[in-house]
Amino acid sequence: MWTAPALASERRRIVGEAWRVVESQSRVATMKLVDSLAEQQLLEAELERSKPTIPAACQHLHWLLATPFRYAPYPHGSRFRRARQREGCLYAAELIETAIAEDAFYRLRFHLDAPGALLPRNAQERTAFSFKVRTSSGLDLTMPPLDRDRDVWMDPGNYEPCQALTDSARAAHVALLRYASVRDPGHGANWALLDCRAITTREPTRQQTWHYMIRPAQIEAVCEMPRMSLVFPYADWASIEPRIPIQLP
Repeated sequence: MWTAPALASERRRIVGEAWRVVESQSRVATMKLVDSLAEQQLLEAELERSKPTIPAACQHLHWLLATPFRYAPYPHGSRFRRARQREGCLYAAELIETAIAEDAFYRLRFHLDAPGALLPRNAQERTAFSFKVRTSSGLDLTMPPLDRDRDVWMDPGNYEPCQALTDSARAAHVALLRYASVRDPGHGANWALLDCRAITTREPTRQQTWHYMIRPAQIEAVCEMPRMSLVFPYADWASIEPRIPIQLP
């Protein structure tokens, strides 16, 4: 396995813009709980105080960018972050198409994890936003020599080798991991940001609203501005992920 000194010698400059997709963001949700905008501001402030403290290095960032460094992940962890690990990790993609593919996959997984639940009849709204990054301490897992372990980095279910790599990367002061998406059929590039100081914009630079329709055999994703549409057949994911059926019952 790669050691911290070996990874330190492979650090390179990575500059660009990345996309991330999250639940639709709106302050309207708390308005029905109060009688005025002033009361809503008080409620929002109280909710903010109940949340974990944002790390000092990330406090200048918009909350959408700071949030992945604020909360520990779920007990099972993620590809480049161990279960309940305190250090944050922000996942994003170089192309909006890759970001939507990743998010659509996990929307499907969410519904598969609720056996017997009916598929939503209405379109599911999602928010996509971009931000800019610049670092001289990036690792590119798609380029030599790190790409020799491509099959390991792209394993659909076993994240332990990637998490072990991240442990060494953090020890080598790596700020960003660039790797090929497993869920995007075109395997576009993803980023795992380990250090929020690599983010060069305080707020998202662009924002889009997407709607997903979860069909029996595919997810259809549509954006109105700019006008875009993407289709993700379950068969594409099922070929690499045994937990995904070709068609929903």
